[in-house]
Amino acid sequence: TMSAAEDAEWLRWVTKQFGSIAGEDKEIDLEEFKTALQVKESFFAERFFTLFDADGSGTISLEELLKALSLLVHGNEMDKLRFLFQVYDVDGKMMKHRFICLFLNKVAICKAAQLSSEHPSSGSIDPDELRVVLGWCLRESAIALPEERLGDLTLALFEAADKDHSGSITFEELREELEGFPEVLENLTISAASWLKPPPPAERSCRPRYLTRAYWHNHRSKLAFLGGYAGLNLLLFTLAALRHVGLGRWLVVARGCGQCLNFNCAFLAVLMLRRCLTWLRATPIAKVLPLDQHVVFHQLVGYVVLTLAAVHTGAHIANFSRLARQDGRHALAEYLLSARPGVGGLGGTASQTGLVLQGLLAAMLAFSSPCVRRSGHFEVFYWTHLSYISVWTLLILHGPHFWKWFAVPGCLFVLEKVVGLVWRRAGGLRIVEVNLLPSKVTHLVIERPQFFHYKPGDYIYLNIPAIATYEWHPFTISSAPEQQETLWLHIRSLGQWTNKLYEYFQQPKLPSLELKPLSRSLREKRCRRWEQVGVSSGLGETHRFCSIKCYIDGPYGTPTRRIFTSEHAVLIGAGIGITPFASILQSIMYRYRRRKQRCPSCHYSWCEDLQDEEMTLRKVDFIWINRDQKNFEWFVSLLTKLEMEQAEQEPEGRFLEMHMYMTSALSKNDMKAIGLQMALDLLAAKEQRDSITGLQTRTQPGRPDWSKVFGKVAEEKRGKVQVFFCGSPSLAKVIRAHCERFGFRFFKENF
Repeated sequence: TMSAAEDAEWLRWVTKQFGSIAGEDKEIDLEEFKTALQVKESFFAERFFTLFDADGSGTISLEELLKALSLLVHGNEMDKLRFLFQVYDVDGKMMKHRFICLFLNKVAICKAAQLSSEHPSSGSIDPDELRVVLGWCLRESAIALPEERLGDLTLALFEAADKDHSGSITFEELREELEGFPEVLENLTISAASWLKPPPPAERSCRPRYLTRAYWHNHRSKLAFLGGYAGLNLLLFTLAALRHVGLGRWLVVARGCGQCLNFNCAFLAVLMLRRCLTWLRATPIAKVLPLDQHVVFHQLVGYVVLTLAAVHTGAHIANFSRLARQDGRHALAEYLLSARPGVGGLGGTASQTGLVLQGLLAAMLAFSSPCVRRSGHFEVFYWTHLSYISVWTLLILHGPHFWKWFAVPGCLFVLEKVVGLVWRRAGGLRIVEVNLLPSKVTHLVIERPQFFHYKPGDYIYLNIPAIATYEWHPFTISSAPEQQETLWLHIRSLGQWTNKLYEYFQQPKLPSLELKPLSRSLREKRCRRWEQVGVSSGLGETHRFCSIKCYIDGPYGTPTRRIFTSEHAVLIGAGIGITPFASILQSIMYRYRRRKQRCPSCHYSWCEDLQDEEMTLRKVDFIWINRDQKNFEWFVSLLTKLEMEQAEQEPEGRFLEMHMYMTSALSKNDMKAIGLQMALDLLAAKEQRDSITGLQTRTQPGRPDWSKVFGKVAEEKRGKVQVFFCGSPSLAKVIRAHCERFGFRFFKENF
């Protein structure tokens, strides 16, 4: 809701826009109207123009525009409701014709001015008019429904609003029907500035209040770790500097930074011991150390290493420059480029190895930046990052004491690599099925290795030689651990490798298709399974059986391992960020089945208490935010199955609650969407399923109101709330800030 000052400012902005666009006649036509108000090409823009054009001249004067806008800005609820009625009240036959014309790209035959003058409003809304308006609402919301579903929506709303069964809806009938939708009536108080201005591109995050108690509580382990890390570096620098205090200030700085580099270069290896860190997640240490941020800390320590290396090198160069001036026989270049006994390093090569190290570290940092990794050049990051082997080798040659720091981390790192190499090459696995989903998502079904154990939400590294021989990429396992035969991966095409993967399986005939013939029984079993989850089992362009070699490395743990030890978990997935939660939700339902009991006498069935040593969950709220309708197809069959199983095992449905949001849809505070949202609500109540996804859960338009969402969670009082998020960093900041406000713990996926 906009304030009076904001409304006045908006009207001044409209006046300025009008003056800059209108010609000498001080009038604007339809196209100029759209430009002035920055509204999209749409049916509603033309309806607004028609209603603002009071004299029916086909153009709008500034006086007409401001008079209409002032009424919408300062008018009461009834004024705005009457305007809404007039938007819907158009000649049905003519509007139906215009609707068809636009879809046939023959817009030129139908002019908005002709529409308003030749076919004036009739004072009531008939079914044809309602159908056309709802059709445009669907189009502007990027919702694609069959014509028969559009008819169902029209019928649901028309039957509900036509109280006297006269065959048309009057203003009084529309007002009476709206009274049953309090949220809609509340939105009518929103000013016209909110109706007509384009929506913001993204929700802006509010800056966290770093001095609040909630912030410190939510970040206590990370802040304690950073404090200890900074203190240890300061201590190491001080001790090394004191030992060399009589050798000159530049050497003091160089030795202090060198000692810190010994620690940090070894610590970099510790932060990437994924198998060790995954094991630590199952120990009490996980409650003390911020293991979830190990990748973030690895990046931080990388920046610290480069900074220390630059200062260390600069201090040595300054010291060599001083020695060259004092000596007079040797130039600075000789100190830097020639091996000299007593300088340090193996054979006095400290200067040369130091310069090479500085170059390697700078290259690694430059090619590790997000602009390189996420711009389709992952292989550049991958190959330059492999120079860590050269870096550690040169560090052993460069620093006389580095091996003491590196001995234990280095051995563990080598051991992990050897175990991974043996595991990868012990016997390649096969991709046995592939399904190409909307928005370029590749669903892979991989045969599950024997003795491969993982937790819900874990991820693996995947290598497919047919795509790239040496590249390994991390992906979350989207199937539950209880699924014994196969592993599922859902991979969104966002970079070079993932795009090549999608294109590879788009080929009409795969080079490696069916290298090993599948048995008839196995093929039939797969067909039955796909039919059960609502996916076509025919071998076609989007779904096929195959036998393609691949290797996996893992599994590795993530913050989502904490979910089953939570009391009230809120799972938030944005787009393909649903993948870890797909595994978790399936695992929850598998555990439900194990606890399902049945009385042999009366055949009454019930589910035992879910709380045990493995799972203390009392309530789960699952929130999935998608941009458009097609993305829901990725997991809609799974979510439908979960709803059905919960309805059978827990009829009240209080344990698992789903919330679906579609950001491309017109939100409920948009006047243009009022009729559509009413129709969708009425039809969902009638059919007990959502028209967009087919789920029982109603899909909400627009972005979540996090204050209301978390406020409702807090009111339920089902135990300590922990929020788990997987999605874009910008949305993570918004959700983190709200979690701090409500005192919820926040965990984010990091790869």
